[in-house]
Amino acid sequence: MTATSATPAQPSPSAAATTAPAAEAPEGTLPRPARLADVKGWFFTADQHLFAWFLNRQERLGEPGDLLELGSYLGKSAIFLGGRQRPGDRFTVCDLFDAPAEDAANALEMRTSYATLSRRSFEANYLSFHDELPTVVQGLTSVIRDHVPDASCRFAHIDASHLYEHVRGDIEAVGAMLAPHGIVALDDYRSEHCPGVAAATWEAVLVGRLQPVCVSGNKFYGTWGDPEPVRADLLEWLSGQQDLWYEEQSVAEHPLIRVKARKGVAEPPQPASRHAGAATAATPASAAPARRAARPAPRPRGLLGAVRSVAVDLLPPIVTRALVSTLRRR
Repeated sequence: MTATSATPAQPSPSAAATTAPAAEAPEGTLPRPARLADVKGWFFTADQHLFAWFLNRQERLGEPGDLLELGSYLGKSAIFLGGRQRPGDRFTVCDLFDAPAEDAANALEMRTSYATLSRRSFEANYLSFHDELPTVVQGLTSVIRDHVPDASCRFAHIDASHLYEHVRGDIEAVGAMLAPHGIVALDDYRSEHCPGVAAATWEAVLVGRLQPVCVSGNKFYGTWGDPEPVRADLLEWLSGQQDLWYEEQSVAEHPLIRVKARKGVAEPPQPASRHAGAATAATPASAAPARRAARPAPRPRGLLGAVRSVAVDLLPPIVTRALVSTLRRR
């Protein structure tokens, strides 16, 4: 999550938003990720499966709309979303990146949590997987409605500021920009280090019109439309998944589904990196250490070995150790 938001007011000139068209890969010697897992960020397996399911369902039903992400850090989830972008879709990313923050609280969060964030790093990572950049709005998320029309998006990911006032503004903005069938994913809705996100999320549910669909350990998924058909389809899909655990709950009379990835679950299909071949070539099979053939266990030798073998089979470990230690001293 990247601190990129501000209260819904006119931004200062230092925080003015700028858009970027598709660009060539940035020059320099930044390390190129060979796979999505190489990109730093907090986009875990359960959420990758849920992102893929929501986007695949929208494609299957022919639901129109663009993609939106508020707060991108180094691009991990943006790369994933870009891999689900359909012809004709517009994908907009809004982040402050390395531009100065408008207020002291936002600036402090940027310095302490995202000191290494830069637009150049984001673009290098994204262009390692895709031919063109998304539309990049570098600035405060409070200006996003100047760049994205209302009711135009089918999926939005909010991963920007942790501060209550800012998250509240982001939720309100996304509520206007999503189509009636649109889905919002809200990061860090329950993390202990950002209670402001939890307050803003559940306020939107209890006071606003945001309807929960499901939650994972890291993200809240909801809609301002009718959640029942989405929840029903999700439950049907989850019932056939061996790698995802789920249960149904109700919060303040709002039904929702809790989803977790089981240990060792595989990631869904990932965008292919342009540098995967280079990474493979750098570690040819001949360079890998040869697997040694298993050796048979050595046979115990002498009285001590015989006693140890019998003791291991018949006696508790503490007695075995004491007996062997006594024989060794003798």
